[in-house]
Amino acid sequence: MTPSPRLLVTIDYESWFAPSRRYDFLPSETRRRLDDDQSLKALDPILEILGDSKAAFYLVGEMVEWHPELPEKISKAGHEVGFHCHVHRKLTDVKEIEKDLTASSDWIQKYNVRGYRAPMINTVEEVYPLLAKHNFAYSSSQYAPAGVAISKSGVWEIPVSTLPLFKHPTEFTAPRYMNLKLVAGGEFPYGSSFTIGLFRKTVFRIIERELKAGRSPVIFLHPYEIGTPNGYPRNFFMDMFHHPLLFPFTLNKSKFLKELLKNFPTSTIQEYVEEL
Repeated sequence: MTPSPRLLVTIDYESWFAPSRRYDFLPSETRRRLDDDQSLKALDPILEILGDSKAAFYLVGEMVEWHPELPEKISKAGHEVGFHCHVHRKLTDVKEIEKDLTASSDWIQKYNVRGYRAPMINTVEEVYPLLAKHNFAYSSSQYAPAGVAISKSGVWEIPVSTLPLFKHPTEFTAPRYMNLKLVAGGEFPYGSSFTIGLFRKTVFRIIERELKAGRSPVIFLHPYEIGTPNGYPRNFFMDMFHHPLLFPFTLNKSKFLKELLKNFPTSTIQEYVEEL
């Protein structure tokens, strides 16, 4: 069965410093001080913007430890609660992924979490049996054209959307992330907040075209891109100085999100998967 077309809005719910790797291995309490409750303060304005539109929120587990009300408020507002990781970092080792799943198991079970999004949209094929073991229904941890849905070990992969500019790819094995090989191969990763930051009007037109063609694009944003935290991006200056490609993640995309919600129907990915 092909689900009816809709925009699948997803939010990788992580703190403002997550795009930089230099914070990954600090003690959790240090990261909490850096966060300065910005992740909690961001939620209500995002929920207000979403209104009756539905989205999937992939939460970082240590942030749930800091603010247990996060998944509660998201769930009560009618949105999907998903799992991102327990500590945000490159996560492609299945032993580390299982460690994270165990560390976040209490709230994963409490909120019946069925969706997984790997940090930086980068995972490995070995993750799918592990997700099946932990009762996940789907992952959204690769890049691929809108409409692609692949069953792996009983778990659906619903990728973040790309637009194939030349020919439609036929292989979708992980890792399949946004890198030079993907772009040089002719795929425009319009579902990424990086691309949205640089090409908003183009992305909007692509989404409109994809929906008219009966496909359901998957896009992602971050909380710090919807509501700009205090002192941001000033506090992120050194990271951008060393890695200029981080700049698009510092741009506020709230107007873009509002325009999407005004023009296109949305649903959670879990609802989409239930129709497959």
